[in-house]
Amino acid sequence: MDILIFGIINSVSLALMALGFALVYGVSRLPNFAHGAIYVTAGYITWQLLYGLGLPYILAALIALILTGAIGAVMYQTILVRVRGMAISEIIASYAIGLAILEGLRWGGLKGGTFVLPTFIEGSINIGGIPLDYQRLLMLLLGSVVVACLWLFVNQTKLGLALKGMAQDERAALTLGIDSDFMAVVAMGMGSITAGIAALLILPLGNIVVESGYHVLIMAVAVCIVGGLGSWTGAIMAAFIIGFAQIITEVTLGTHFKVVVALMAIIITLIIRPSGIFGQQKELEERV
Repeated sequence: MDILIFGIINSVSLALMALGFALVYGVSRLPNFAHGAIYVTAGYITWQLLYGLGLPYILAALIALILTGAIGAVMYQTILVRVRGMAISEIIASYAIGLAILEGLRWGGLKGGTFVLPTFIEGSINIGGIPLDYQRLLMLLLGSVVVACLWLFVNQTKLGLALKGMAQDERAALTLGIDSDFMAVVAMGMGSITAGIAALLILPLGNIVVESGYHVLIMAVAVCIVGGLGSWTGAIMAAFIIGFAQIITEVTLGTHFKVVVALMAIIITLIIRPSGIFGQQKELEERV
């Protein structure tokens, strides 16, 4: 029972971590390696608004999400747009931005365990004899809502359909008058907001530390590679595969093997099926 419950919770948290990365890459084919830095930034902004300015928690969280989305959009318009289409330069530029943000926060005092976000709901409940705090249940509920809202947005709105069209065939979308750069800005903004939502749901379970940014980036990349780069459905399925594998490994071997599971998942996927579960990249036989 504990493997089932915590496996589901861990899988949803991984899906939240990865959805923003998958969204940006799916639309603009831009690997946003500043994703983890945006995640930490959202939590840090919320903490500053909450304790520095004394704003109510909900208001601080909403402002932080808006600012996080703006950071992602500005990041694309000022830097990433200049290297778009150059795969190596995209990776270097986005990773350099993320590194500058994270180490800048460290230099600015983001150290130790002093930066802690309060939980939205205090208390816990027993499920099948296993104590489970309300914050994790809230993360499970709101994580499912975020996934459902993203699906509805992509499939039921004009802007969402434009994003979907850009993800499926950029050249065809351009012929229909869809602005590629504008869609990329929207994707970066939405991806950053999604990373911020993940931070607000997950960070209250621990501390706001710089290392969280690197951890989230590794988990997001692992989930997207296993699921297939550019596939949102694949990312969710991969999150459950890696999430349950991590919990089983934690129960049998220990907590320090959780990251190893994600890295092994990347290696095994690249060996067996480089395109991932739902990926559209060409296999080796097709490329040669």
